[in-house]
Amino acid sequence: MNRMNIVITGHVDHGKSTLIGRLLADTNSLPEGKLEAVKSMCAKNARPFEYAFLLDALEDEQKQGITIDSARVFFKSSLREYIIIDAPGHIEFLKNMLTGASRASAAVLLIDAKEGIAENSRRHGLLLSLLGIRQVVVAVNKMDLVNYSKETFDNIVRDYSEYLAGLGITPKHFIPVAAREGDNLKNTSEQMPWYTGETILEALDGFEEDKALHEKPFAMPLQDVYKFTANNDDRRIFAGTVVSGSVSVGDQVTFLPSGKSSRVSSIESFNTPIKYSVSAGEAAGFTLETQIYVKPGEVAVVEGQSDLKTSNLFRANVFWLGNKPFETGKQYKLKLAASKSPVVIEKIEKLIDAQSLDNNDNRTDIKRHEAATVVLRTSNFLAFDTFENNEPLGRFVIIDEYNIAGGGIILESIATETLTKRIYSQQEIELNAYVRKHYPHWECKEISN
Repeated sequence: MNRMNIVITGHVDHGKSTLIGRLLADTNSLPEGKLEAVKSMCAKNARPFEYAFLLDALEDEQKQGITIDSARVFFKSSLREYIIIDAPGHIEFLKNMLTGASRASAAVLLIDAKEGIAENSRRHGLLLSLLGIRQVVVAVNKMDLVNYSKETFDNIVRDYSEYLAGLGITPKHFIPVAAREGDNLKNTSEQMPWYTGETILEALDGFEEDKALHEKPFAMPLQDVYKFTANNDDRRIFAGTVVSGSVSVGDQVTFLPSGKSSRVSSIESFNTPIKYSVSAGEAAGFTLETQIYVKPGEVAVVEGQSDLKTSNLFRANVFWLGNKPFETGKQYKLKLAASKSPVVIEKIEKLIDAQSLDNNDNRTDIKRHEAATVVLRTSNFLAFDTFENNEPLGRFVIIDEYNIAGGGIILESIATETLTKRIYSQQEIELNAYVRKHYPHWECKEISN
């Protein structure tokens, strides 16, 4: 059964825990006896049962190391399994972006029908926009508190649609729900006959899954090249982990950004039967028919299959967690797949204070817990992809003074910057000719003015 990561977010009082608890109960995804145990506990303490208590109970178990991580809750429909990435609060939500929510394929955004669109409702829409999550369903919750009013629902749909449109998000569905009562979660509501659309579960099942990485074009960041000399062994093994697609003996591979290519001669592995191909997720090594010189950090692709970008300039969403601000003009180190490069902020295009919602276009730095859309310039050309197209090759971290201080996702390659033509000295030209004559296997390119 396929699996999908979804993030469920909403203002603290808008019923997120109730909705998750009810989904777990209605889809029979709870540990055996858990629902009855929580109901019994409530009865003993003369407290009305709340589905939100189910999450508290699961969290208690998680603290004891027994069952479920409260930040990653599992449930399943008849179509697929889901991992709910919980977003407990706005500061924690920012942290989750780097480790959890940034891996979500879809999102459920909750709005309280009685309270209406809160500040956090806008904030969460903004953060989903920065993450590049486009599959969104908006659940207008607590419809029972507004007498299942269609007019109230329509007003929220109108206002929030307009706000999300400004962020480039068009929700797949707006669904009126009463999570506590189970209205329009798994089953349609008799209280709202005026609504004839999808239930929450139907909407989730309607989301499209990411094309599996093994179905995408081959890409392998080169981690190292191993050379052997003992016993006349002259193999040079190009090693890394395949992040997408597959490669087979006989395939013509190209390394980016250098553009050097050769044909795969053998797949190398230790203490395993002979392999003729490797695919996504496998640590791999292969030899080539002709010896070429490439550096760790380049990305191997099968010739003619890949549309990876090679550039030193790209637009990205970044999330900053460093104690010191992320400043324009200051040099940091960017790590993307197996490559590392010095990097600077070329331009801050849009900066949002996640707590105050301030949008200050004139700022020259990004403070702790702030998110922004920026243009980054690396010192070296890199091979990468957009996060939307190939997540492992579109996600990066920023290192400041040996510490990981931020991370982000690549939205697009802006341009392949034209290098300024260099004027070589006569000595350099002569040295270049000497190297090409006596060391042709170095594949040194000819230089001239």
